[in-house]
Amino acid sequence: MGVSTSCPEKGIALVTVDFPPVNALPVRGWFALAEAVGVAGRDPGTRCVVLTARGRGFNAGVDIKEIQAQGNDALLGVNHGCAEAFAAVYECETPVVAAVHGFCLGGGIGLVGSADAIVASEDAVFGLPELDRGALGAATHLARLVPPHLMRTLYYTSRTATAAELHAHGSVWRVVPRDELDSTAMELAREIAAKDGRLLRLAKAAINGIDPVDIRRSYRFEQGFTFEAALSGVADRVRDTFGKEGAGSAEND
Repeated sequence: MGVSTSCPEKGIALVTVDFPPVNALPVRGWFALAEAVGVAGRDPGTRCVVLTARGRGFNAGVDIKEIQAQGNDALLGVNHGCAEAFAAVYECETPVVAAVHGFCLGGGIGLVGSADAIVASEDAVFGLPELDRGALGAATHLARLVPPHLMRTLYYTSRTATAAELHAHGSVWRVVPRDELDSTAMELAREIAAKDGRLLRLAKAAINGIDPVDIRRSYRFEQGFTFEAALSGVADRVRDTFGKEGAGSAEND
């Protein structure tokens, strides 16, 4: 259980997240993920990082139960941890390919929205259930996956979009059967890793430099409203209904 790194092929680092039962990450998990991606990207032998997960889904966001148990200390920790993990993926010195299966919710959107390319299985769904969890954030990253008005609709309703829908919008590279996900992600990573390593790093820096939105600053701006919701008491009021009155989700299954 945790975050592990392996090198299945020359030039490719595979970072795998495994926090049963649903990959709802605790504070330490977000920081561990940030560290693993950063270390992999700084390795001069790495030309592409593949981000994947074991279990029922790619990512179910933050561990709501940890926040309920520890209050503001956990909220502060997870907000900093998420910010660092998302930034680590985005600022990784080499391209990052996200291989997504099952559910990709909340913080999962922050990860894939920060990645350079996304490969998804046919069963993958993407969404931000933040308003149902007493939180805000990652609209910055969802806006990188779908058009502006769809982003707002998904955000306000907590609805999800399928991998096929994101493929139609151009944000998912390929949608494949579940048993072909790993090989397809590796195929794309292999094609990227075949390029000159130094040139790839320059390309990554150049592409990040021309992005119209500073996603680190944009996401931190969003998090300020999460703190406001927490201080006002509305976050606890909404969060306390989590798992009740039909509000269940992947995180408490």
